[in-house]
Amino acid sequence: MSLKEKLMEDLKDSMKSKDIIKKNTITMIRAAIKQKEVDERKEVLEEEILEIIAKQLKEKRTAIEDFKKGERQDLIDLTEKEIQILLEYLPKQLSEEEVEKIVIETVKEINATSIKDIGLVMKAVMPKVKGKTDGNMVNKVVRKVLS
Repeated sequence: MSLKEKLMEDLKDSMKSKDIIKKNTITMIRAAIKQKEVDERKEVLEEEILEIIAKQLKEKRTAIEDFKKGERQDLIDLTEKEIQILLEYLPKQLSEEEVEKIVIETVKEINATSIKDIGLVMKAVMPKVKGKTDGNMVNKVVRKVLS
């Protein structure tokens, strides 16, 4: 079953079970997919769907920070539930230790020596972890390894 079909099935299930948060989250994903298809006038591939979901995940994580500043616990709780739903459709997320292992290997591969090489390391690491973690964690780990 393709990811697109799984989204449709889960949407139907969430409507039957009256799970409004899941229904709204899946509808948001499907709308973003449809928008990309209309913009590019082509069918999106599985990896493009994963990119869309990863982008939405990043937006939700950023929104949580804003909600914390505004002391809106209700919105924080809602957004955390949406994040859990988005994570169901992404590959298993890497732990910080797994990201650190990849970063250390990459630093050795490209012979990075100082914090000045952060751009090179990030450029080399990101394709390896695409969809499995966010860039903020990678950046944090790269800084830690290079310093």
